Amino acid sequence: METALPKNNLRLDITNKQILSISLPISLSLLVPFLNFTANNYFISGLGEGFLGTAGITGVYFLVVAVVGNGLNNALQSLIARRAGENRVDEIGKLFSQGVRIALIMAATGILLTYFITPFIFDSALQSKNVDASAIQFLQIRVWGLPFLYLFQMGNAFLVGTNNSRFLIIGTFVEAGANIFFDYSLINGYYGMPKLGFNGAAYASILAEFIGMVTVYGLIVLLKLHRRFQLFYHLRYNKQLSNLILNIAAPLIGQFSISLITWLLFYILIERNGKIIFPAQPERALAISNVMRNIFSLTGVFVWAFASTTNAMVSNIIGQGRKNEVMNLIKRIMFLSLSATTVMFLLFNLFAGELLSFFQLSSEFVKAAVPALRIVTVGMMFMSFSVVWLNAVTGTGNTRVNLLIEAVTITVYIIYVYLILEVLHLDLVWAWASEIIYWICIFTMSFLYMQSGKWKSKII
Repeated sequence: METALPKNNLRLDITNKQILSISLPISLSLLVPFLNFTANNYFISGLGEGFLGTAGITGVYFLVVAVVGNGLNNALQSLIARRAGENRVDEIGKLFSQGVRIALIMAATGILLTYFITPFIFDSALQSKNVDASAIQFLQIRVWGLPFLYLFQMGNAFLVGTNNSRFLIIGTFVEAGANIFFDYSLINGYYGMPKLGFNGAAYASILAEFIGMVTVYGLIVLLKLHRRFQLFYHLRYNKQLSNLILNIAAPLIGQFSISLITWLLFYILIERNGKIIFPAQPERALAISNVMRNIFSLTGVFVWAFASTTNAMVSNIIGQGRKNEVMNLIKRIMFLSLSATTVMFLLFNLFAGELLSFFQLSSEFVKAAVPALRIVTVGMMFMSFSVVWLNAVTGTGNTRVNLLIEAVTITVYIIYVYLILEVLHLDLVWAWASEIIYWICIFTMSFLYMQSGKWKSKII
């Protein structure tokens, strides 16, 4: 449960109880993309390693277009939390309405790009024409879930920013349950539904995102939060507030997009070098990498929850005028995030074979994937505290610094991955060591910026 606050007081305290009261419900809400992704991969793995590898490409691409909603989510969450810290409740509904308007425009743009630009990119970048054709067909179905996903994220940003994160749990489990049910039914053709194979996962995700969106907004209305915060009373275009949201969101969207486009490049390079890494089964390299991303996603359920908590709490505490307490807050959250990840690090390494066997693939596949898993878990440890400091920067509102940090880090990352895969032709362990390089760079620059104190003069 969250700390009890007077009805018109949304200010937060710096305690472990307060941190956990926000982060634990967010962790459960992050189970939505993880369970969706895991369910997709579990059922798709039954179709063979080739389809599992293709799912890696499509999954990363969809994250690229979905990340626009994530950037808007973080920006809106930060702004709502700041107004909550300032106790300016009347401004929250105005921000929310403009955020929804922007999200729908961005969703339409993502759909158009997927239909008219993506096929040309995949045709020129991928070696296997089977992967190319399957990926494009899948994505042109999957992308229709974007409007529902973005609106779902806007609802989540509102709940977290107003210290109502505990209600995320309901929408999370409804959407996750729907996704698993429709995955099972549509991929395999059960319960009287058509057997759609690989594309069934795309339809399942769309249906789940729609159901999740309806659930979250239904909760907001049922709890009468829409009246308290006047969420749907300011639907007219507001240039000042729209510009404010975009000024905060644009660098975040740029940051996340650069990061995920680079990850897409990583998967393309893996696909291109599959014959070198595994001459007998070139699709195995991509399939293993897809499983590794699933492992990262599981860790991210907890780590990104602490990151989101950092964003909201840093912004709220600054809004209260308690800037001198921000560093103590960050260190508390960092310790909790690192502790949770350490537990997962130990479990993943002790039960590596059992974890990898979940995906219904051969013992040879499991044996080949274990070394990559070891290095990925090391990268998880670095991610656990680096992402907290990066989101502290987001919470200050100076998101241009986030973009700069990401740009520098990605430059280092791309150089490393290109040398490892295209020049030296090393194996997957060296390729996935790029995650350690990535998070060390993120931490170093984020930490130095927060230590500098330059963020204290930023006003949003």
